Amino acid sequence: MKLYCIAVLHKGETKVNPLASAHELSSFGYFQRSSVKEFMDFACKIVAERTMVGSRASVKEKEYICHVYVRSDCLTGLVIADHEYPQRVAHTLINKVLEEFTGKVPKSQWPTANQRIVYGELADYLQKYQDPKQADSMTKIQSELDETKIILYDTIEKFLERGEKLEDMVDKSDRLSMQAKAFFQVARKTNSCCVIL
Repeated sequence: MKLYCIAVLHKGETKVNPLASAHELSSFGYFQRSSVKEFMDFACKIVAERTMVGSRASVKEKEYICHVYVRSDCLTGLVIADHEYPQRVAHTLINKVLEEFTGKVPKSQWPTANQRIVYGELADYLQKYQDPKQADSMTKIQSELDETKIILYDTIEKFLERGEKLEDMVDKSDRLSMQAKAFFQVARKTNSCCVIL
């Protein structure tokens, strides 16, 4: 699970205006990073342009997935991640980023920003949300529940195996008891014919 990009854009009537972004490109080759960054920024603009105002979407391209949310005020948040990254966590991240961005950057700057707005919190969020279990409490609880279920299933399996072994021993004990009774009866009959004085 990996996050590659977080971007904030403003979707205008005619064009999409990129406002701020952060990228995690360490998994790409050094000479590929600038091309990958440009491609991600381009993909963010295209996905934002094609997403309806007030809607969420997740667009998959090969092993990557782009989660997008265009709010009713046309502020747009995008996250590019691998296909294993949980969709709910990605959209939670987008909501947090957009809420904070709205509080720190005046709405009047969104459509007119000619250059990127310096918003360092994106890099912090990108780093924090690399591990969704640590960043999102619901995901953490879910993974702990999954681990507990596995332990519980193992315990039940062992208990059932032990129960089967106990049943086998009870059956063997019953058979042995029956054989002992039969031996006792045969021995009594045998001994009854001979009287010892």
